[in-house]
Amino acid sequence: MRDTLETLLRPVVESLGYELWELEFSGGKGNGLLRLYLDAEQGITVEDCERVSRTVSEVLDAADPIPGNYTLEVSSPGLDRPLRTGAHFARFVGAEVFVEMVHAVGQRRRFAGRLVATGEGAIEVDVEGERHTLPLVSIRKAHLVPEA
Repeated sequence: MRDTLETLLRPVVESLGYELWELEFSGGKGNGLLRLYLDAEQGITVEDCERVSRTVSEVLDAADPIPGNYTLEVSSPGLDRPLRTGAHFARFVGAEVFVEMVHAVGQRRRFAGRLVATGEGAIEVDVEGERHTLPLVSIRKAHLVPEA
């Protein structure tokens, strides 16, 4: 379902001048949740979210890809924005990140440190002076850690 929704909605969001940073969908019995995270060079305002919400709602009503009732939420990714793709990570080399792996890498599954590099299918995170290479396909979830 996620891929279907992303294929349908990414061009709509981009046509409005925004980047679809992330799309989350969790289905439920009559009360699913579709959450879109937007980004733009100049930042995202409440008005931007409202504009995208209205347009996306019209597209979803016409295409009807989600059975039953659902809630649509549109927001900015925030300071602790999720990181999912290689492009997401590449944009934030040098930033503090938290990464949770599906399977342990070197006896651990969670890494909190500075993102020092991205490469072909992997990222490199420095945790207290020790560098860890983490394959993108094995990342369960990741996000920026806001600086204090």
